[in-house]
Amino acid sequence: MAREILHDLGFFGHYLHIHSGGRGGKQFVLAALHKSGGQLSQRDLLERASISPAALSEVLAKLEGEGLVAKKPFERDRRQLLIELTEKGEGYAAHKCRERDEFEAKALSCLSSEEQEQLKALLTKLKHHWESLQESEASA
Repeated sequence: MAREILHDLGFFGHYLHIHSGGRGGKQFVLAALHKSGGQLSQRDLLERASISPAALSEVLAKLEGEGLVAKKPFERDRRQLLIELTEKGEGYAAHKCRERDEFEAKALSCLSSEEQEQLKALLTKLKHHWESLQESEASA
């Protein structure tokens, strides 16, 4: 049973990554910028993302290469970079955010409110258990 559940969780993780952009990829960065008025410091983006500084730099380089973002020195601290959506990037990000909102509205529509609350409680319990397992492994 555990193997089947873990297999299904893997499917859900992959499905969510494809449809909502993961927790640090291009879609995530574009959505974060869009929701923040089109610009954020690279440091703020890193704090919001669940990726390493090197991975964020790689994502930003790809987005810049596609003409979706531009980097410029931050006025208050020239050592930091300000990441801004370009006009093309703003249009693309708005479109992706609409798609994400539509997906989120439909994703759990097969479950009643009570079932969604039960699922949330079970997932929270599982998350805390997995976090404790990870902490145990790290201290071993």
